[in-house]
Amino acid sequence: MRDSENIYCPFCGQENTMVIDTSLNSQRFCTDCEVCCRPFEVIVECEEGELVEVYAMAD
Repeated sequence: MRDSENIYCPFCGQENTMVIDTSLNSQRFCTDCEVCCRPFEVIVECEEGELVEVYAMAD
């Protein structure tokens, strides 16, 4: 199952839309901001195919 979520860059505040695989309970991955190109870490928690928590952290 997939869901899309808006995540804000921890550096420049730009909104980035990401597709999240909700079939996994816990995910942690790095991505680059579409505007400032700086990498940041995204942490996702899901439960029973539903997004519970999504947040971005500066490395």
